Amino acid sequence: MNSQVLSAQVVTKPELAAWIRFLRAHAAVTRELSSRLEAQHGLTLSDYDVLVQLYFAPDYRLRRVDLARTVILTASGITRLLDGLERVGWVAKGRCDSDARVTYAVLTEAGVTKFEEAQRMHLADVEELFGSRFDAAERATLAELLGRLPLAETSPACTAASGPA
Repeated sequence: MNSQVLSAQVVTKPELAAWIRFLRAHAAVTRELSSRLEAQHGLTLSDYDVLVQLYFAPDYRLRRVDLARTVILTASGITRLLDGLERVGWVAKGRCDSDARVTYAVLTEAGVTKFEEAQRMHLADVEELFGSRFDAAERATLAELLGRLPLAETSPACTAASGPA
């Protein structure tokens, strides 16, 4: 049986309709958001995610291991991403005075500026592509339902960055 036939059988199962729509909507919206961020600000969604986490962290800094967990990347993945952000001057490496094994990712002044510029446009894009499709009650219901999924809990940075629902 080829994958198109299998896919057609899966889509017709009512219990999978929400899952299929969630996957397709997520892919389409994130692809468009990423495209817009890249075109307007030279940022990927992962870059933006790191900047938003650091922006709302105390003193604009997080341990690299904690940042990796928050943005759901491996240790090597966060290292590669941070290397690029460090090269352009938006993030710097910070040291821990009490434990030399601990390193921090620190948002620079240029990183703060870059995030604030990108945030205005990005939030408008999120509203256009996602938020405008739902009224306030539907957004609250959707947030509650999606909050039941693993790793869906909202970090303080995400709550602060998203503004009111």
